[in-house]
Amino acid sequence: MKLLAALLLLPLALSCQALGEDLKRLSLDDASSIGLRIETDAAEKAEGKASLKITTQWPTTVCLGEVSGLDVDNARLVYRAKVKSSMEGSAYLELWAHVGTGQYFSRGMDSTVSGNEGWKSIQTPFLLQKGQKASKVTLNLVINGKGTVWIDDLVLSREPLK
Repeated sequence: MKLLAALLLLPLALSCQALGEDLKRLSLDDASSIGLRIETDAAEKAEGKASLKITTQWPTTVCLGEVSGLDVDNARLVYRAKVKSSMEGSAYLELWAHVGTGQYFSRGMDSTVSGNEGWKSIQTPFLLQKGQKASKVTLNLVINGKGTVWIDDLVLSREPLK
C-alpha cells in the first residue's frame, strides 16, 4: 500500500520541482543566429593574399590562435596586428599568457580601432620578468560594439626589457 501511494505521488513531486522558467531559448539550427560571421577577404588585405573579416551584431571576443612551446622569460612580448574597421564601437588586441599555474592578460585598450578606420597597426605588450616563463600565449581580438573588423599581418614578437 505504501509503495502504491509513493508511485501515485511521484508525478506530483516531480512537477513541483520544476519551478524554473525559461526566459529565452536560442535556436542554433542556423549559424547566423549567433550574430557572428568570420571569413577570409581577398579584396581587403594589409599583406599577403587575404585578411580575416569578422562581422558581429554585438560585442564579442574572437580567439585568433595560440602559441605554445615558448621558452621566453625576462622579455617583453608584443602582440601586433594590422586592423581596419567599419563599426559602432571599438576593437583591440588581447593577449593571455599562461605562466606556471596562472593565466595573466594584457589588453591593448590604448591601441584601438573604432568607427570607420583604414588599416592601422595596433598592439598590446606583456612583460615577463626573469624566471617567469609563459608556457602558452593566447591571441584574441576583442570587439566592443557591432559591425565589421578586418585583421591581418598578426605577429607575436619578443623584445628585451629596457
